[in-house]
Amino acid sequence: MPGTGVATLSDDAEERWVAFDVTPGNQIRFTAQVNGERAVAVLDTGVTASVVSPRFAAQARLKVQPRGTARAIGGAIPFGWAATRTISFGALNRLGGGITVAALPASATGEAAGPDLLVGQDLLARHALEIDYAARRFRLLPSGRLPFRGAIAPLTIAPEAQVYVTEVTLNGHRLRPMIVDTGDGSAVTLSQPSWRAARPPALPTTSTIAYGLGGAQVSTMAIVPAISIGRIEARDVELRVEPAGGFSQSIGAAGRIGSGFLEHYHVLLDPGAGRMVLSPL
Repeated sequence: MPGTGVATLSDDAEERWVAFDVTPGNQIRFTAQVNGERAVAVLDTGVTASVVSPRFAAQARLKVQPRGTARAIGGAIPFGWAATRTISFGALNRLGGGITVAALPASATGEAAGPDLLVGQDLLARHALEIDYAARRFRLLPSGRLPFRGAIAPLTIAPEAQVYVTEVTLNGHRLRPMIVDTGDGSAVTLSQPSWRAARPPALPTTSTIAYGLGGAQVSTMAIVPAISIGRIEARDVELRVEPAGGFSQSIGAAGRIGSGFLEHYHVLLDPGAGRMVLSPL
């Protein structure tokens, strides 16, 4: 894609909290600006390149170029690309560059209408992202800042998939890479191979339906007695297992950690400093 633009944080970044609410699908929803147009946005660290809907692209008069298909939870989706003048929220302002254009279905967030914008790692990963779930706010800070104390786990950007990744321990098995996906409303999801390797014995399961950008997907579900991230050991965690060949497996990941898990913590995601910090609420 030609040009990624120039993104900067304002000097008063520490004061530039962004208020959010939570969608019925358990995603972080807030307001951003694209080319001066107000956009209903979802904070989605599981997305490589930020995305606007075709409806919003038309509203903002973006010139969309078809590009192909991309992998998403639930299946492949067609996408395009459009140049942008500005994207801004909180302390961040990006000049130039472009954005992906793809359908953002309402089913992915559980609402009557889908969001206008998914804010992904291309806009976030150069900075430290602090999410204060208790106060329903987040902010971007220069990488390296440590605004609160908590348990530390490794965090990087996967070189090929270009998403946030860490690792977990389940039943004595270390599973990695695990995508840290604030756009996923569930708690923890594993690929089939990871589940086979780490499944606790005699654990009952049921089935459930998950929704992603690519549509609905039937998954296995269980409540695992314990799962660890860094020095955090969480108890009785809802865990979903994707079908064979699901999204996580297709991009070489062991699984995903979603907002259903993260919402129980004060969270700092700083891949530049190589760490995720979790402090229980």
